[in-house]
Amino acid sequence: MQKSVVLKALQDSGLAPVLRGESIEGALALAHAIAAGGVKVLEVTMTVPGAVEVIRRLVKDRPEILVGAGTVLDAETARACILEGAQFIVSPALNLKTIELCHRYSIAVLPGALTPTEVVTAWEAGADVVKIFPAGALGGAKYLAALKGPLPHIQMIPTGGVTLATAAEFLRAGAFALGVGSDLADAKAMAEGRAEAVTETARRYMEIVRQFRSATTA
Repeated sequence: MQKSVVLKALQDSGLAPVLRGESIEGALALAHAIAAGGVKVLEVTMTVPGAVEVIRRLVKDRPEILVGAGTVLDAETARACILEGAQFIVSPALNLKTIELCHRYSIAVLPGALTPTEVVTAWEAGADVVKIFPAGALGGAKYLAALKGPLPHIQMIPTGGVTLATAAEFLRAGAFALGVGSDLADAKAMAEGRAEAVTETARRYMEIVRQFRSATTA
């Protein structure tokens, strides 16, 4: 899939859930529960045991889902994920060699940054989108809006502090899409056999995105 198509799909989705889990099967079950709520993008973090295998299986079994790799800290890990089919690479920090490798493979790269200097450095290094992390620690949507003020040309995905209560505010602040963690990827609900609760939360997030898009295009 061309990188431009991947980035458009990510933006159109408006949501990039951060997938974690204690095992391969647990992460896959969580992925299926989220996807059942209409979510078309998933970020499999490298903190999941066997994360690369999770990516491989999702790419094979759920071709309708755009699968990316998260918490990628180095170029070697990025390459391993790309070879298994990851369509985008996300990191909580800025690693220039990872950006360089993703360019070599024409893969969308979303490095992490927090301060204005880090955001601009990431963008100048070739980031397709900059992950603002941890967004909630510095004021949430208000901080994102403050960054977007002088940097409107830089696409940003906030992660950390995104919940059902704050999602619309982040979208209004100019988020390219939302990086959602435990508020959606609820490992506790899955452990208790309540996959339907995760699916319902996913539906609610997608409805927030839909309502925002409808309001801004009306």
